[in-house]
Amino acid sequence: MNTLHRALLLALVSSPASLAAQDSLHPPEGVRVGIEYRPGVRPTIVVLPGQGLDSVRAIMARDLDYSDRFEVIPLNQSDSGGILVRTDSGPTINYALFRTLGADFGIAIIQQGPSTAVRLYDLGAGAVRHEERYALPAPFDAGFRMAVHRISDAVVRWITGTPGAAASQLLFVQMHRIWRIDSDGAAMTALSGPTEELLSPAWSPDGTLMAFTHFVEGTGSVMVQNLLTGKRSTVPGTQTELNITPAFSPDGRVVAYAHSGEEGTDIYTADVVQNCCVQRLTVGRFADNLSPTFAPDGRRMAFVSTRAGQPQIYVMGADGTDQELLAPFDYGATGPSNAPEWSPDGANVAFHRDVDGGRQIFLVDVASRRVRQLTSSGRNEDPTWAPDGRHLAFVSDRSGQRQLWVVDAITGRIRQLTFIGQVRLPAWSRRLAGPAPGTN
Repeated sequence: MNTLHRALLLALVSSPASLAAQDSLHPPEGVRVGIEYRPGVRPTIVVLPGQGLDSVRAIMARDLDYSDRFEVIPLNQSDSGGILVRTDSGPTINYALFRTLGADFGIAIIQQGPSTAVRLYDLGAGAVRHEERYALPAPFDAGFRMAVHRISDAVVRWITGTPGAAASQLLFVQMHRIWRIDSDGAAMTALSGPTEELLSPAWSPDGTLMAFTHFVEGTGSVMVQNLLTGKRSTVPGTQTELNITPAFSPDGRVVAYAHSGEEGTDIYTADVVQNCCVQRLTVGRFADNLSPTFAPDGRRMAFVSTRAGQPQIYVMGADGTDQELLAPFDYGATGPSNAPEWSPDGANVAFHRDVDGGRQIFLVDVASRRVRQLTSSGRNEDPTWAPDGRHLAFVSDRSGQRQLWVVDAITGRIRQLTFIGQVRLPAWSRRLAGPAPGTN
């Protein structure tokens, strides 16, 4: 907490009473409580200090910051005095204090017996806006962090109308092993052994499976692994030669992949639910086609093709029909384009492109075919969309080593996500399912 904030707290303190004995959820009769969220305007928010649950507050404050929907005012969570003031009707939150700090909203996290209450204050209106109770796992439980991330997403939804992306995870490759991390970069877990050689991880839509390429003795099969049990199966049609860049269809039934043989590299699909039905979608004829990515409605795919010379981004129907160029390019000014991924809202395809002697992240608007550059510093590649459709993770060497970074496509804010070095091929999950929010 800076000197100004601390002075304000000291000037306005009254008693160190618990947050549990605060205003009623409902405002006084005749007072209308409402929150107007204006896109493009970032309201300020503060996670209120309180007794216990410090790890919950820390995770939520970081999630709200990383959502890029708010300006988060940092507070020293040990300063719980002065949060309440006493009125004729009983203790109430010290609205004047937090309005002086410039906060629009406050989040209180309160232990109430076996459950945890999360309360949203509209500080401008001077009233409670929303409250939910949650049955959180113990902090040492494997599901604790994800449960808190789901609460963070709910808070974002209470204010903006759409949830955040905290309750999601990323896969990536380092030293031929596949690793998984939370959306905030914490809880790094290995999903494969140190002696395996794996590439190109991809999430199933429900987050229970991942597909990847498994290299053994010169061949590469596409495998599907259950992330709960560890059980693996081979995708039909990938038992021989080299098979890379798998991608699940939006309904999770089909895996598309690139199969490389004597005739070139082409895109195939297979039904992984019935373990059948291999279908070839492209015919190379001295060109390579790879890196398929489904549109969210499942009707189309973007992919990479060298049919015009250098690799560029194309689009086709999910059955292989109507193949055409998606991202415009100019030889000499525009280099190879690779690693497309369709956005969750269907509006854009992200990819990386060689330009001006470097490699940068771009978006192509699917409707207008206009191309927009997102990055300009360092070598950047392999973008992958967050479930909120506004953030992308990508690999960059701007800090010296290849690390994961995240960019907000709306504000342009960029932050570093990993600090372990030499990472590759990230894949961001959709929002991961869990218990229904709230217990009240």
